[in-house]
Amino acid sequence: EEKCLMCAAPVAMKFEELAEKWFEEYARLNLRNTTYERMKQVTKRVYPAIGYMKVNKITSRHIQQFVNDLVFNGKNMQTGKPLSRKTVIHHLSLISSIFSYAVKMDMLAVNPCTKVTVPKGEKKEKSIYTIDEVKQLFELLEAAPLKYRAFFMLAIYGGFRRGEMLGLEWKDIDFDTRVVNIRRTSNYTNKNGTYTDTTKTRSSQRSIKLAETVINVLRDLKAEHDTMREELGDQWIENDRLFVQWNGKPMANNTPYTWLKRFTEKNGMRFCDVHSMRHFHASLLIFAGVDPVTVSGDLGHTAVSTTTSIYCHMFQEAQARTSDVIANALDFKKKKDDRQGDDHKAIPA
Repeated sequence: EEKCLMCAAPVAMKFEELAEKWFEEYARLNLRNTTYERMKQVTKRVYPAIGYMKVNKITSRHIQQFVNDLVFNGKNMQTGKPLSRKTVIHHLSLISSIFSYAVKMDMLAVNPCTKVTVPKGEKKEKSIYTIDEVKQLFELLEAAPLKYRAFFMLAIYGGFRRGEMLGLEWKDIDFDTRVVNIRRTSNYTNKNGTYTDTTKTRSSQRSIKLAETVINVLRDLKAEHDTMREELGDQWIENDRLFVQWNGKPMANNTPYTWLKRFTEKNGMRFCDVHSMRHFHASLLIFAGVDPVTVSGDLGHTAVSTTTSIYCHMFQEAQARTSDVIANALDFKKKKDDRQGDDHKAIPA
């Protein structure tokens, strides 16, 4: 029973029905495949909670109660572990996007999600490798397959996202200038399998100059590809990707994670996932005194505020060290002045 759309009267439509309209009329046309698939996954909790309710009967309180329940009682459907705050935000984001669409289409007057907040809870420290652990990892990788040595060196030296590295093609590497160009990503969804997509944002398209040691490993990897192509002949699946399977087919998205997990366990090393290497890369830049704007550009963030928000603690710690440097310098000057004063006192009248 849709009512006066022009005066933004509410509609007596169930939320699940409205959500499916949003997926069909907006999400499918405007969202990246990975985002679309993630939103679809989120409905597994949203629909049982509020899907049966009439849209015009859902209040901010209903949504707040759902969000609070996710924070304090929500469990990962596969591992049984508590949901991360980021996952809870994804749920609220879906609900809010659907209500915003209803408002835009003059089906509702207001979005009830505007008054809903996600409780902060306990913030977990990002688990990243230390410098010594990275040195140990590089030593161990000397005996590993070349493609994995190249992959994890790129992850640490370049700070690239997993999908960005898997999307790299040989034409993106300028061996003379040592510049790597990020132009696309390789992603995976259950529906599409492995596919090529645009970068996460326009700012994610960037060019990074890498150390000679990394470029040399990439040269070796290119030579290995040429040899494999020759040996396999018709069995080789031709494409320009850096990271491939035995027959040239693009590497699966979860392969680096599973390989590294087994590799570190086998060698008695602590395991940190692939994305943690991006955080390690950022931490080195921050503690070396690189400014937030440059760090943001290096990581391919859309806004500097994204960088300062994610690495807020690191920037604060780096700033504290800066303060100590200044304080120590001033203390040194004071001590020098005190010594000179003592010298003057020692001169006989």
